[in-house]
Amino acid sequence: MSSTTDMTATPPPEARRARVAVSTLFFVNGFTYTNAVPWLPVIKSSLGLSNTELGLAIAAMPTGAILTGMLAGPLIHWFGSGRTAVGTSLLSLGALPFIALAQNWWMLAAALFVLGSADAWTDSAQNSHGLRVQRRYGRTIINTFHAVWSLAAVAGGLLGAAMAGAGVPILWHLGGVAVVLVGVNLAASRMLLPGPENSERGDGTNGHDGQRQRMPVRGVVLLLMLAVLLMFAGGIEDSAASWGAVYMTTELDASLFLAAMPFVACQAMMTVGRLLGDRVTDRFGAAAVGRACGLLAAGGMAFALLLPHPVTTVVGFGVMGLGVSTLFPLTLAAAGNVPGVRTGDGVTIVGWLGRAGFLAFPPLVGMVADTLSLGAALWVVSAGGVAAFLLASALRPRE
Repeated sequence: MSSTTDMTATPPPEARRARVAVSTLFFVNGFTYTNAVPWLPVIKSSLGLSNTELGLAIAAMPTGAILTGMLAGPLIHWFGSGRTAVGTSLLSLGALPFIALAQNWWMLAAALFVLGSADAWTDSAQNSHGLRVQRRYGRTIINTFHAVWSLAAVAGGLLGAAMAGAGVPILWHLGGVAVVLVGVNLAASRMLLPGPENSERGDGTNGHDGQRQRMPVRGVVLLLMLAVLLMFAGGIEDSAASWGAVYMTTELDASLFLAAMPFVACQAMMTVGRLLGDRVTDRFGAAAVGRACGLLAAGGMAFALLLPHPVTTVVGFGVMGLGVSTLFPLTLAAAGNVPGVRTGDGVTIVGWLGRAGFLAFPPLVGMVADTLSLGAALWVVSAGGVAAFLLASALRPRE
């Protein structure tokens, strides 16, 4: 961000429209699959699936993302981040009703595989286009997009739960959501930024001449650092969903209601952190914010583990959520601004490596928990916060 004047100037109208459009894309992305999550027990029962079979079907989503996620870079280069984000989001919405239409395990797994692949492409493309808009603004706005995603995910889960609880047919629900979101998506597509993909960058990065630039060695090293940082951010973020309730029930004998509170506290504070993150980043810089967030994440988990009580655990997970809130968006933003690397390529590479890497976190915690205890295993998450603190220098803007 070049100057105070740039940060306070009113953005041009096309940038403001594009910000609304990107926010809409993030909302659609966060709202899509979460509508199906409350229906999973119903789907399991109707298809007669075992727990293992349901787990393997759900695993088709990250499998699709990992196997096909690297295609996002070429797609963004060929079609532009805006068109790619809209097109792949429409593919996700097309797959959503097939979750309801699945008649067996293979159909369910196939629908989720397509959904996971399309989600990975949309994620890279919408973040890349968000960075184009951020450059037009001349100040940080990327955290707000991720806050919208968090709010949409909660809203989608609540709507899904309400529809399932009311006995609405699953196809009516998921099909209706898909139809409405297709219209929303197409409306947003009219407000996205035109022009070459890297036209807002001032480092000479080539966008659409067909010449694939060779990545500089320093750029490759920086991308690897950012990928490892994203891996730790994803592992920390996932820990509340994967282990919060289990820790509360097995280690602290908490009720089922209280057991859900670490995840709720983490998500709520993540949303707060992302809503405040843009101003804080512009005030103190991305690297300083990343270091502080790493320490908060590590300290929040340490607080929960050193004072093993339901209340302190909920507080600790909330602090951890506040800490991890900006790490994901700031890391992707840094990946899209690596000198000599096209925005779409940087975001795709770091996102793919990070997504593949943080899948190792839950099994690692599980193995340590089986050997020692879950309380001991969760120190891995705190160590991840320390690692994020050490890697946060990679978030520093580079010209």
